[in-house]
Amino acid sequence: MLPVNDLRKGDAIILDGETYLVMDAHFHRAQQRKANVRTKLKNMLKGNIVEKTFSSTESVEEADISYRKAQYLYEEGNSYIFMILDDYEQVHVDAEILGNNKYYLLDNSEVDLQYINDEVTAVRFPIHVILGVAYTEPGFKGDTTGSTLKPAKLETGMEVNVPLFINIGDKIKVDTRDDSYVERVNK
Repeated sequence: MLPVNDLRKGDAIILDGETYLVMDAHFHRAQQRKANVRTKLKNMLKGNIVEKTFSSTESVEEADISYRKAQYLYEEGNSYIFMILDDYEQVHVDAEILGNNKYYLLDNSEVDLQYINDEVTAVRFPIHVILGVAYTEPGFKGDTTGSTLKPAKLETGMEVNVPLFINIGDKIKVDTRDDSYVERVNK
C-alpha cells in the first residue's frame, strides 16, 4: 500500500479494480479542515481521465509495474525513440505519453520507462535536470538576492521563472515535479 501523500506524477495505482496512471497529485489543506490530496488519474484501459480527492491519511494499492533504464535518442514524427540500456532495444514512445515532459529531453538523457503489462505507460525523469537558458531579459548588476522573478526560455523550449541574476547561457537546475527553478549551476 502506498500513502496518498507519496503519490507522484507517473505513479500507477489500482482503484476500484482498475489501473490508473497519476497525471497530477497536489497536497491541499483548507483552513480548519483536514488535509487532502487532489489527483487527476488516467484509466489505463479506457483512457478516460477522472479527478479524485483522497484524505491525506488514506493509502492506495500500487499497480504491478516495472521500470527499465533508457536513453533518449531522437524524435521521429509523433513519437520519441529511446534505447533500453540493458539490451540496446529501441522503443517508440508516443508524444502523448510524454506530454510536457518532452521539455526535459536532451540528447542522451537517461530516464526510466515505466511498463504496465509490457506497454510503456510513462517516462520518469530524475527529480532535477540541468538545462541551459536560451533567452531571458538581462539582469542588473547587484540583483543577486530577492524573490523577484522573470521568465526565461530554456534550450528545450520550456519556460520557467528565474531570479533576476540569471542570464543567457547560464545553466540552471529545474525541478521536474513542478517545473520550477531550483538553483544556478556552475558551468
